[in-house]
Amino acid sequence: MTDEKIPNGTKQTETVTLAGGCFWCIEAAFDELKGVEKVESGYAGGVTENPTYYDVCSGATGHAEVVQITFDPGVISLREILEVFYTVHDPTTLNRQGADVGSQYRSAIFYNDNQQKSVAESMIQELNAAKIWDGPIVTEVVPLKKFFKAENYHQEYFKYNSQQPYCQMVVAPKVAKVRKYFAGKLKKR
Repeated sequence: MTDEKIPNGTKQTETVTLAGGCFWCIEAAFDELKGVEKVESGYAGGVTENPTYYDVCSGATGHAEVVQITFDPGVISLREILEVFYTVHDPTTLNRQGADVGSQYRSAIFYNDNQQKSVAESMIQELNAAKIWDGPIVTEVVPLKKFFKAENYHQEYFKYNSQQPYCQMVVAPKVAKVRKYFAGKLKKR
């Protein structure tokens, strides 16, 4: 979904919705990148209207925990977004990220148009050919039908709960990885 507002010096933004396990991890990783204007935790890919966190955790709704990223492609490209995405999760495990198990933790790229689909599929082919992981990438590349924003207490979870044990053991190492490998792409703190 592209919001084109190029005349009069205003900028163009784009959104993409990604699933890579727990949305707290993915959100925290993208919050720090230049060109990323907004990151919202939510749910996508299921059949239930307006699911709650508890509905999604049950695995019965078909939704995945996702983040919807609004970014300025003049500052950070979709390809660069996906490079970060593949750095902070294991795209070779079906319906699982670490101790989080179930289809709600699957790896998925929910695209908004054919250009996003093409970039996502091409990157998967390149990464599989490079044999970075022991197994093939199982990331789904599917059209975004609906995004449901998660409850407010999930938004910016790491920012407000960084001392929680889960955040320390699971989220913080992913954020550290982004800071290390994408230092030149970070917003100034």
